[in-house]
Amino acid sequence: MPALPLASPEELHIDPAALGRAHDLLRRWVETDRIPAAGLCVGRNGRALPPRFFGPLRDDALFLVASITKPVTATAVMLLVERGQLALHDRVGDFLPHFAVNGKEETRLLHLLTHTSGLPDMVPENLRLRREHQPLAAFVEETCRLAPKFRPGTAVSYQSMGSAILAEVVHQVSGRLLPEFLRREVFEPLGMADTSLGWDPDRRERIAPVRLPEEQRGADWGWNSPYWLGLGVPWGGLITSPTDLARFCLMLLAGGALGDVRVLSPATVTAMTTNQLATLPEVPGPTAAAGRGASAGGSTGPASPPASATCSARAPSATGARPARSAGSTPTRAPSWSCSRPSRWSTTAGPSPASPTPSPRRCADPFPSEPEA
Repeated sequence: MPALPLASPEELHIDPAALGRAHDLLRRWVETDRIPAAGLCVGRNGRALPPRFFGPLRDDALFLVASITKPVTATAVMLLVERGQLALHDRVGDFLPHFAVNGKEETRLLHLLTHTSGLPDMVPENLRLRREHQPLAAFVEETCRLAPKFRPGTAVSYQSMGSAILAEVVHQVSGRLLPEFLRREVFEPLGMADTSLGWDPDRRERIAPVRLPEEQRGADWGWNSPYWLGLGVPWGGLITSPTDLARFCLMLLAGGALGDVRVLSPATVTAMTTNQLATLPEVPGPTAAAGRGASAGGSTGPASPPASATCSARAPSATGARPARSAGSTPTRAPSWSCSRPSRWSTTAGPSPASPTPSPRRCADPFPSEPEA
């Protein structure tokens, strides 16, 4: 895909004075040490202004963008919904039988996307798992053992672990680990050459360090560590540039397409940007009116770092319902996988390879004899 077309503020009908105030604000925040640095990319109608950087950043800087990862993970789910391999009201246990215990038997994919599953933001063993450099599979396994804080679909509570489970569902249905699925299905088609779920070690010097909280300073498992950058967590491990993130956002703003490349259907994007909490009758009314699905709210735990950069083109929250099909059509559904354990995600640096495509009614081998590189 060609480079993102650039334009002037006037061509995009953006008030230069208002844009200048935004630049001044970011510059002031950096100068007063409110934030360490920032990157800004503003776009409209498939075109963007040249990116701006504030603070001690190189002009090709990459950023760990924290919970902006969640709507990207949700996009993978919605692609499988479009293809008839998932429906948002499917039980999670249909794909991960070991999840359907301790009151989670009726948890649906929609509950994970809308933060209504009752799962915690972080598992109780979160810090231990990180200190031990455990793979993502350990976080999934711990989540599967938990009992929900409330009956699914009856309240809203921000939950990063919902994204962990969604990533494993994508793996079991598609036969590909989420980093590889996103690379092939989203990043490469959109020309997001600087974007990955988990780091590329060859780009280490380009990644802007995150300002760490006290408990992470000096630790070998914090947000700036090779362990965390390589883990590629589906709730907060996306590494990208302002321009690449603008491509993703402009795709959503244009109804699922960027230029001649279509990633999602307009109906899917409409569902993703509609308040799906309104479809859950037991969720309290005021919360349902305010919520917007997979990226509503913000994590207060150590799951998602305060990113060093922001992108003004804000991605809509990703959730939604199964797109309508023509009358008489028969959806193609993947079988309900019968894995008893989740996949082992690599903790070593570099992109994770795709898992082999599963045969009908069998899942890809989640525990190969050698750790994935």
